[in-house]
Amino acid sequence: MYLPHQFESVDSGHLDVRENEIDGLVRNDFERRRGVARSDDVVVAADEDALECAPIELLVVNDKDVGIAQWDYLRVAEGGGLILESPANSFKRPDFETDRTVMAPLSASLPDDGLFPPPEEASFVLLVDDEPLLLRSLKRILEREGYEIALAESVAEAEPYLTDPRLDVVLVDLLLGPVSGLELLEKIKSMRPEIEVIVMTGHGSIESAVGCIRRGAFDYLEKPFDDLHRIQTTVRKAIDRRSLVRRNHQLEDELRARSSIPELVGKSPAMRALASTIHSLRHNESHVLIQGESGTGKELVAYAVHSSSPRSKGDFVPVDCGALPETIIESELFGHEKGAFTGAIGAPGLFRIANRGTLFLDEIGEIPSHVQAKLLRVLQHKEVRPVGAATSVPIDIRVISATHRDLAAMVEEGGFRADLFYRLNVVRIEIPPLRERREDIPLLVHHFLHKHAGENSQIEGIDDRALELLMASDWPGNVRELENTIESAMALAPGPRLRVSDLALNRPVSRPTSMLGPTNLPITLDAYERCALERALAECLGDVTAAARILGIGRSTLYRKLAKYGIVVGGRS
Repeated sequence: MYLPHQFESVDSGHLDVRENEIDGLVRNDFERRRGVARSDDVVVAADEDALECAPIELLVVNDKDVGIAQWDYLRVAEGGGLILESPANSFKRPDFETDRTVMAPLSASLPDDGLFPPPEEASFVLLVDDEPLLLRSLKRILEREGYEIALAESVAEAEPYLTDPRLDVVLVDLLLGPVSGLELLEKIKSMRPEIEVIVMTGHGSIESAVGCIRRGAFDYLEKPFDDLHRIQTTVRKAIDRRSLVRRNHQLEDELRARSSIPELVGKSPAMRALASTIHSLRHNESHVLIQGESGTGKELVAYAVHSSSPRSKGDFVPVDCGALPETIIESELFGHEKGAFTGAIGAPGLFRIANRGTLFLDEIGEIPSHVQAKLLRVLQHKEVRPVGAATSVPIDIRVISATHRDLAAMVEEGGFRADLFYRLNVVRIEIPPLRERREDIPLLVHHFLHKHAGENSQIEGIDDRALELLMASDWPGNVRELENTIESAMALAPGPRLRVSDLALNRPVSRPTSMLGPTNLPITLDAYERCALERALAECLGDVTAAARILGIGRSTLYRKLAKYGIVVGGRS
């Protein structure tokens, strides 16, 4: 395949050869090697007598020296034959300061249109070279691939295109007169590093190729172009890479969007099972019932289910049903019309606010019986009727409910509607209390240390004894209580690491009863004082400072009493 012949229309008295005629000449494989078109390639109508003797001016790319164009004259001879005459002067401008190396003929044959199928969306390619003929030739080649092409003969002409967000690839000549192509390459990579740049040059060398690649060029094409496929495949690979970069940025944006998804911290089997359940619900929109004690993170799990679901782009509307007064809960959930009751100004209600999203009903077991009936109708018919309204409003909503109570037992006792329970309990998620997954406490502690570490925080970690004490606690308030304990300790701790003395734990810890001292003490003050000392040390895991704080005495006093009763702490009596 040789670079296609370029025909330019001239004065009105000359023949204007159109684009379809150029393609016909190319596809019919006329005599390119001699730069002469056969008479049957250009058709002159028989009735055009006025043109029989008129010279026809053509711009022809010489196939031996592609890139050097000549003004040729096609004369219609007697009998209808065509004679191509070439003057001595060359069309190439004499003031070109760039590559004067002529382009060798391209030996590849014309590829099939289906060999390189055009991309789904037209990619935008910018060609920068100070030789107009080369620009037009490259444009013809790349337009066959379905690309959108822009031409620029200088850096000044190219600059407006650099800010176009559609720009994917730039082909730039290494020598552009007063401005080097390397300068344009560096400018593009500084402004738009995601754009791929292909450097062309007729003065190729290993040094210049290495220099271009180091400056961020995608590839390096050396003139003369002896392979049409090399041009096409290089541009295609650059566009493919640009598409990968764009897709990577899209994925990064998605990851940033997902950063709002709460992190479920834990490695215990129960937490891994919980994470697996949430993952399995990522394509599901069924109603979910979450069961767990107070402080286990029911709202956190509900938001994780919402964020990973098809409704993640919709609103997540949480409501604590136990905190709503019985007199206004119906109006808050379903809305009300203006004038429906004294002082009513009209409100859409939480169900309509959460339309196309997720409504989280926390403490669903606290809803009054009359509201349960209306809630059941909303879930069945997917429509809500505001207080005081005559008609219902359709809604598209997913309900995630949560409770710390046993709804199944409430159904048996008559405190909760069975039909509503079945509607809500499509998917059931149970969150284990913290005391049943103590192996997660170290991970939670370090997570909270990182979460509450401010810019001026000096806390770097936690002592092993303090961590052991946290793991030994029962945590009736679960994860919420643990977080509050860590945050409080970080605010008051004087040193870089949390110690037992920094933890405000005013509850019994789970440990064998043998560590709590004998139960059959003699009724004497000394016996009870000794028992108190031993118990304080046991609860503080041998930390004298923390034991002294619990006992309400100073460290020196505690050491004297320990010596009195012969109690040894860390090798010291």
